[in-house]
Amino acid sequence: MQERRKLPRKDLMSYSQVFDLYKGSLIGYLGDLTLIGAMVISDTPLKVDLKLTISIQLPELPDIRVTRLALPVRIVRCQQDLSPEYYNIGMEFELVNNEQKKIIEAVLENYEFRRQPPNYPPRPSELE
Repeated sequence: MQERRKLPRKDLMSYSQVFDLYKGSLIGYLGDLTLIGAMVISDTPLKVDLKLTISIQLPELPDIRVTRLALPVRIVRCQQDLSPEYYNIGMEFELVNNEQKKIIEAVLENYEFRRQPPNYPPRPSELE
């Protein structure tokens, strides 16, 4: 399958709840995030091309008092997860204003899961 992602995914250390804003129902949990979209882990599939407005429950952020972020999205992908009871739902943001962009950047800066190798001391054999 061809990779069509424009920005690299940013896995998060915070699984924020994602709701359908107008129905008030829980869609799932934020799995990863970029400035142009998100992947939500859900126990219910959604139809591709469905448009809705989501509300993302935000984790604590320095200097930001907003607790939720509402964004119009289009479902671009819905695939069964490795755990068959869950679905990975790809959402493309249809409109992101400058204030929302700053909030998304703050979430990425503060909660991105960084895969860095541990800084172990060198082995005695490596010192020679």
